[in-house]
Amino acid sequence: MQPVELKKGVHWVGAIDWNGKDFHGYSLARSGTTYNAFLIQDEKTTLIDTVKEDHKGEFFCNLSQVVGDLQNIDYIVANHLEPDHAGCLVEAVERIKPEKIFVSPMGQRSLETIYHAKDWPLEICKSGTSASIGSRSLQFVETRMLHWPDNMVTYIPEEKMLICSDAFGQNWATSQRFADEVDSSQLEKLLKEYFANIVQPYSPVVLKTLDALEKLGLDIDMLVPDHGLIWRGKGVKFALDKYREYSIGAPKPKALIFYDTMWHSTETMASAIATGLKAEGIESRIMHVKAYHHSEIMTELMDCGAVVAGSPTHNNGIMPYMGSTLTYMKGLRPLNKIGAAFGSFGWSGECVNILSDWLGLFCDEVMENPIKVKNRPTHENFEECHAYGQAIAKALKVKIAAFE
Repeated sequence: MQPVELKKGVHWVGAIDWNGKDFHGYSLARSGTTYNAFLIQDEKTTLIDTVKEDHKGEFFCNLSQVVGDLQNIDYIVANHLEPDHAGCLVEAVERIKPEKIFVSPMGQRSLETIYHAKDWPLEICKSGTSASIGSRSLQFVETRMLHWPDNMVTYIPEEKMLICSDAFGQNWATSQRFADEVDSSQLEKLLKEYFANIVQPYSPVVLKTLDALEKLGLDIDMLVPDHGLIWRGKGVKFALDKYREYSIGAPKPKALIFYDTMWHSTETMASAIATGLKAEGIESRIMHVKAYHHSEIMTELMDCGAVVAGSPTHNNGIMPYMGSTLTYMKGLRPLNKIGAAFGSFGWSGECVNILSDWLGLFCDEVMENPIKVKNRPTHENFEECHAYGQAIAKALKVKIAAFE
């Protein structure tokens, strides 16, 4: 991929990871991803962010196509020091020999502990710091814990451009660079997936950041994330509105039923619970933890106001894949959920209490009297599961009504 001019004198110089399906070691990226970096040509030519080290050849080639000798670059801005954004930073500093490197106060600490940087010409940028690069200026706003402590964004008022690090990104390897050039439904799906698995734990921070940006009154007609497609025109408002919606996390009339099963008893119970939900007008999605990656399950939960977990009892506990999925869910801290547990057992029935305890760690409310069945469910047991689904649906309707 060659450099792409986003605006006059502002180039995308990043890299496309067509085959990178494992994002950060814990989330699927079935559509690949991009590592976006940007070069601004002005009196002081400025590089903003780098790329993952695996893609340094493409990155440095793109840079040289725009500026020729890399030492024609004067400044580097490091909005975020995570290795997929700063993986080439050490080599870039060695080859560019920049006059200044702009980082947040927390970014300075990350440079010391991740890259062991010494004697670099750092400019520490608290929120409100600005720097002139000629006909343009750079304005820095710290966005701590969105999603690392060192995150900041860079606003270029003359271009109405906000380079926003990990916010508003998607994992999508494509030859297109702008959001309005691709299928909008796929784009929204990937925006939600990225938020669900990367940004969701910091939803309160997102809301504060959105409010702070509004208060600053920034005129933005291009929203430029470090992964995926760039938002421009009407797409800017779409992305901002979606992030506000995701961060509020209003409960929705849908239930996620996820489970593991040994001899299909728990599996058939899941289907019976779904019929009870449907009888009350609540949609559901059933996902077997061995058929779906935990990041796919987490993305589905974004559209659900209830989360229903099922497992047989296994060695006085729950099935291992259920434990790992619940651990993942707890870490991402989904908002405004009702939890419910069900399962089967042979000679000891601890599963539903363990599941309920897990759900209690991140759900606002957990249904009482979780349902469990010994060995294989009977017709009467399926009727109980159906009724349990109805009870979950009624509780969810109450929660939705209270939220409105």
